[in-house]
This record gives sequence, structure tokens and C-alpha cells, in this order.
Amino acid sequence: MTNDRSPTLEELVQEINRYEAIASEWDESQRVVLMAWKRAIEALHREALIRLIRSVKQDSLSALRRAAEDEVVYGLLRYYDLVKSPQPSLEERVKLALAEVRPGLQSHNGDVELVAIDLPTVKVRLTGTCSNCPASTLTLTDSVEQAIKRYCPEITQVIAVAKDNFLPSQNLSQSVDSGWIELTSLAEVPTQGVLAMKLLGKSLILSKVGSQVVCYENACSHFGEPLDSGNVSNGILTCPSHKFRYRLETGECLTSPEMSLQSYLVQVEDGRVFVQIKR
Repeated sequence: MTNDRSPTLEELVQEINRYEAIASEWDESQRVVLMAWKRAIEALHREALIRLIRSVKQDSLSALRRAAEDEVVYGLLRYYDLVKSPQPSLEERVKLALAEVRPGLQSHNGDVELVAIDLPTVKVRLTGTCSNCPASTLTLTDSVEQAIKRYCPEITQVIAVAKDNFLPSQNLSQSVDSGWIELTSLAEVPTQGVLAMKLLGKSLILSKVGSQVVCYENACSHFGEPLDSGNVSNGILTCPSHKFRYRLETGECLTSPEMSLQSYLVQVEDGRVFVQIKR
């Protein structure tokens, strides 16, 4: 009787691992040739998958999403870095939490900024009337801290810091060791668009959203296409290539929620914009 059962992802991976174990016993020259052959095949497969995804997506994005729900299809797409993990990064989840409580703070002429993440602690700064309000501690506990812990269970402590305590060095331009690097002036950052910049080999985009400046990698989470020529309307950035839409305030992808933009921490001091790039 013919077995029509499809192999599971685990079975397929085990088979690959078996051959890798055999190849590990070969001499160095044989392994070099094998790895070069493997890379060539992978390059062919990745290009074929990219073209297939582009073609299918034009006809039916929903069909493509359904296909990616299959564990083997999803595993292959993850292997070739063609889809991102459904779980947003810790920084993205903290920003989503702050975006949730921000309207309530702004209704009282206050706001909150993300300062730093140092697991299991998040440091934030209350601004506006929240910065000197006697009830600011209660505000932090009742709204900001609860929201952050709800989005990020791995965070156990939320600390409100004063402006003067942002970094050990008051001169941010000298804080390269901590990853903070001056990028541009606040006046150069647009409110109805994005500013494209290069920093340490990274392509970035910046924009003003309300009272804050946001910074993201200048690459659509879909196929990595540049976003700086995309249209911005009502705080939504649309990719010029395939029309994926992103909320600039949080980097959230409205077209496919699991594909948020890669974000970077931003700090503004004395009209200068600093971005934290960990090297």
C-alpha cells in the first residue's frame, strides 16, 4: 500500500541533519566544495521563492497567507528570511504599549517617551504636565507600567527618569560607546513625510509624529524595498513598490500585522536628533 502521508517539518529537518552529520566527517576540501554547492542551490531556491511570492501576491494576498500557515512552507520561508517572526520585537511591543496610553496622557497635556530598555527594566520619561505633576508616580504605575507589562511580560520594572538622568554623559554626541550617535537636527525632520539618512552602513528614515521623532530601517518588511519615496498621509506610510502600509507612530504594518518595521530608539536634545545604533 502506498503511503500518501506528507512528511512533517520535523522529519524533513531530521533527514537534513542526518546528511550534515555524515558530511561533518569528510575532510576540509570536500566540505568546502559541499558548502559552495549548498549555497548555490539555496541562492537558486531563494530567488525562485521571491519570484513565486511576487506572482502569487499580485493575484491573491490571502492565498499567500494561507500557504504560509503550513508549517513546512512557513519553515522554508523563515529559513530564507522571507517572512518575519509573528512576535514583534521587545522594543516594538514597548512602543505599542506607550502608544496605547499616550492619548490619555496627551488629553492632560502630557506624554511619555521611551528612554532605554535593559532587561528586565524599561526606562521612560514623562513629559509635559506629567513630568512635574504630583500624581505622576501614580500615572506611571496605573497606566504606563501596566500597559508595558501587559505587552511585555518579560519586563518586571518600569522606571521614570528625569531629563538630566537620560545618560551618564550629558554630551550625547560623545556617547558613541552606548550606541547614541547624532544624526541630524530636529528642524530637518519632516512632519508630513520621511527623511532618509545613512548611519554606520544602515539606511534609515525619520519622521515627526506629534511630539516625538521616530526612526526605522529604510526597508519595507515585505521585500526590503526602500520606503523613503513612499506617500505619507494621516501618519500612514505606504511602500511605493507593493503598497504595504505602516503606522509611523509605532512601525506597525497595517497590511500584514506580523511584519512591523525595524525601529531604533531616538532622543532629541537641544534641537539635535540622536539615534541608538548598537554595534
